[in-house]
Amino acid sequence: MTVLTSKLKKVAIPAIVALVSTGMFAGAAQAEWSPKKPVEFIIMAGTGGGADQIARLLQGLIEKKDLSPRPFIPINKPGGSGGEALRYLKDKAGDDHVVMVTLNSFYTTPIIQKGLGVDPTTFTPIGRMALDTFLLWVNSDQKGITDLDTYVKAVKSAGKTWKVGGTGSGQEDSILTAMMEKEFGYEVTYIPFPGGGTVAKNLIGNHIDSTVNNPAEQNEFYRAGKSKPLVQFTGERMAAYPDIPTAKELGVDIEYYMQRSVNGPPGMSKEAQEWYINLFKTLYESEEWQKFCVDDGLDCTEWVAGDDLKAFHAEQIVRHTDLINSVGAAAITGE
Repeated sequence: MTVLTSKLKKVAIPAIVALVSTGMFAGAAQAEWSPKKPVEFIIMAGTGGGADQIARLLQGLIEKKDLSPRPFIPINKPGGSGGEALRYLKDKAGDDHVVMVTLNSFYTTPIIQKGLGVDPTTFTPIGRMALDTFLLWVNSDQKGITDLDTYVKAVKSAGKTWKVGGTGSGQEDSILTAMMEKEFGYEVTYIPFPGGGTVAKNLIGNHIDSTVNNPAEQNEFYRAGKSKPLVQFTGERMAAYPDIPTAKELGVDIEYYMQRSVNGPPGMSKEAQEWYINLFKTLYESEEWQKFCVDDGLDCTEWVAGDDLKAFHAEQIVRHTDLINSVGAAAITGE
């Protein structure tokens, strides 16, 4: 009996240790999730625009700082005013290796395109990197337009021959354009392009007369003296544009921002969501990102993630539904 008991102990103790160790390692592996294959980094806009620039900057920082064991691969899906990207993300439900950089079309496109079958609140919220801003831009060749008053006068004189470029019907700048039409009592012709970078080039080429591009999309031309901002649609003047008045300073009640957040598909695992939240929080707090925000006029004063971002999305869907109802869907889509 003594010999048998001794042998059982010799077998049982290593077996128990092995089981405990296996369980511990399994738990650690689950808690320390990380990508096992390349991550699709979806951009719901075309190349050269603000979303594209942001995604590629973040992708470069992830690589430079060695923050992921697998690469992030930027993929542009601008079709249908972001509808292509939204539908793609929905169809990737449960996939832990897909994330998307969003715009306000994250809200507006599902509201306007009822048949898309996408509910943004079902996506997995990761983190809000910034609130992007809008300015009214004209080509520097427009010598007679020096401020908002001369701009409004020129547009009213031109009527529907005045062409405003934007990134697609139902997108953020089409909403802002419709808000301006309602405020100033004029009508313009809205020309949609696949991305903000293309809009900026068309302004410099005088193929359109004005735009409400984000700063990142115009700054290259602005610094070269080829385009000029007339007004910024922010609560306060941005450090990047200290001499440009806000609409509110001029007595115009228009203030509008575009969220730049990262979201995953529906049903992403909690472990993957937490890994991505930590990753993008690290990027948000980096010196490089904060410098980009200041230089390019983005508001990066508050990190919002997880459930807080989910609540923010819900609020913005309500707000954009009200905005669309206020200016009229037809004014935004051009239908």
